[in-house]
Amino acid sequence: MAPRYRVDAPSMRPLRVLLLAGGPSAEREISIASGRAVRDALRLAGHTVSICDPLDETIAHIHAEWFDVAFIALHGRYGEDGTVQEQLDAVGLPYTGSGPLASALAFDKSRAKIRFRKHQVPTPAWSPIRQGDSPEIWQAAARQLGLPVVAKPDRQGSSIGVGFALSIEDVPTVGAAALRFDVTGLLEQAISGEEWTVPLLDEECLPPIRIGTARAFFDYEAKYLCNETAYEFPADVPASQVDRILITAQQAVQALGCTGLSRVDLRVDPSGQPWVLEVNTIPGLTDHSLSPKSAAHAGIDFPEFCTLLCERALQTAGRPASGPHIRPALTPQRHVIPIRK
Repeated sequence: MAPRYRVDAPSMRPLRVLLLAGGPSAEREISIASGRAVRDALRLAGHTVSICDPLDETIAHIHAEWFDVAFIALHGRYGEDGTVQEQLDAVGLPYTGSGPLASALAFDKSRAKIRFRKHQVPTPAWSPIRQGDSPEIWQAAARQLGLPVVAKPDRQGSSIGVGFALSIEDVPTVGAAALRFDVTGLLEQAISGEEWTVPLLDEECLPPIRIGTARAFFDYEAKYLCNETAYEFPADVPASQVDRILITAQQAVQALGCTGLSRVDLRVDPSGQPWVLEVNTIPGLTDHSLSPKSAAHAGIDFPEFCTLLCERALQTAGRPASGPHIRPALTPQRHVIPIRK
């Protein structure tokens, strides 16, 4: 049976946090919104927060000795693909979330699915697509998978570029739309059933959420703009079914080697079989985001949740999460903070 939402309380030691938000990706505005929410939560918890937008200041120029930990709220390319993680490793600053390899694997949908298959994690069948392929190649792949199919760019988040093809004539259109955002992508077998998501702290599951939307799927608008999207912690689902979902989510993060906060998105078909769609290593932290909703349902408020993520980062780096400061008591007096109230 999967563990049921047992998360240690944070020590609440005041930390000096470098919050990374903004960045160069197509998800910049979402990252800024996440950054604002995290900034307010960490300050409410008593931590000192300095915010850096990598568009304005490079990580190599950061005074790492000023900080205990970096909190990464960068979504999309650069933030989720392992790049900023490598840069933080180079300057010796612990950071929230997964390391470079797990981040890169999770961010590349095709590579993640290869890993899932290797580790017997159930994931929908797929076929790669590339810029320069003829529409006939994509249509042949869709016929082999069976309609309907979903087209996705390999390296993009927040459902950007994702589209459904209900007929064989739709395939060239949705394939081209996906490849506007990357040179490679995939056609994936569409799984009928329910949409679920499971946030995890390392391999500890937080309460899973069943998502209801009137849209064709949980797309960008449903995620961030639509107030009608339903987020449920259903009490009518048998415990055995919930455990099946949780265990599948754990298997997915284990296959990729994720640490810290991650979120596994799944479809559960009418037979009760969960299918992993993807793993997000830096899930959103806005007022519409799923991980804070799940943590709140488990009794963890947002300031406590953000503190937990910082302390998990210190533990992963082998540094104490309690006791006196581990760095010299220097308070940064200057830092570019473009994310303002």
